[in-house]
Amino acid sequence: MPAYNKTFDLTPDDLDLIENALREKQRQLSANVNGKPCETLRGTHDLLGRLHNQKNFYRPKAQAYIGG
Repeated sequence: MPAYNKTFDLTPDDLDLIENALREKQRQLSANVNGKPCETLRGTHDLLGRLHNQKNFYRPKAQAYIGG
């Protein structure tokens, strides 16, 4: 059985496209669900969370950080 590829060569634009597609899929799935979340909806939510947690956000080192 082949092994999984653990390294990917994706640009920030590629990741943005993936995130937007997942959000659109979430909107479609949530419109079809009658108050009961399905496994696919839960899976897309978890995947979006994992993508978000892997991001490195810019924070200036020389100046005070002003969030917002």
